[in-house]
Amino acid sequence: MNDVLKTLQNRVSLRGYEKKEITPQDYNAIIESMMRAPTAGNQMLYSVIAVREQKTKEILSRTCDHQAFISTAPLILVFLADHQRWFDYYRQNGVAQYCQEKGLLFEAPQESDLLLAIQDTMIAAQTAAIAAESLGIGSCYIGDIMENYEEHKKLFNLPEWAFPIGMLCLGYYRENQPRVLKKRFDQEFIVFDEAYRHLTPEEYSKMFAEQEKTFDPKNRFEADNYAKAFYARKTGAEFSKEMARSVRVAMKQWDGRLLDKE
Repeated sequence: MNDVLKTLQNRVSLRGYEKKEITPQDYNAIIESMMRAPTAGNQMLYSVIAVREQKTKEILSRTCDHQAFISTAPLILVFLADHQRWFDYYRQNGVAQYCQEKGLLFEAPQESDLLLAIQDTMIAAQTAAIAAESLGIGSCYIGDIMENYEEHKKLFNLPEWAFPIGMLCLGYYRENQPRVLKKRFDQEFIVFDEAYRHLTPEEYSKMFAEQEKTFDPKNRFEADNYAKAFYARKTGAEFSKEMARSVRVAMKQWDGRLLDKE
């Protein structure tokens, strides 16, 4: 197994860090590697905010579902799906007038543009995570940055077409840090040949067999099986509802409206 595969297969989500700042050399290596990530049409439809201020970290530890460890990370990278930069450039170079002359519609970014930008953004984020891992710097993804859109928009001075879709907490592994690799679902349930297929009830039972062993009948959700307890803890939880609300608010701006009529 080569070093790249070892790095990929031995990574864990790290939530406890050595009390040491990320060196400038390592930071630059992570960022430079990130910026070589695949990107749609070489547009680089993302921006990254590097957070080092303790006050900001403490705010994020509250707004991102009250996860205290966030405030202990030496470095946080907030990844934005960003079309703002291109539309600023379009306006600066008379694209609205050009569209009017050529019978084209000068439209605001819309849902498909956001999805494309999210692809660029998360490819860049994962490239940064693996680059960091190769340097002995662990990471933990925080999807909860999608919550509390209004507060994060104010905190980071976000324009209308830059949405925080992901966040990485980064820090060096502690000496002799144990790594516990969580078991993933077996390949047969995730990778299909040629077309999607629904799993059978028997396959679902096999797929979730390990998770179901962890089910506590005395759970606080009063659920009588693993699926119900997991739904209550994750999918149907208050933080999920807040995330859904927050995303809906943000997406109202990705509406494809005619910009030359504003």
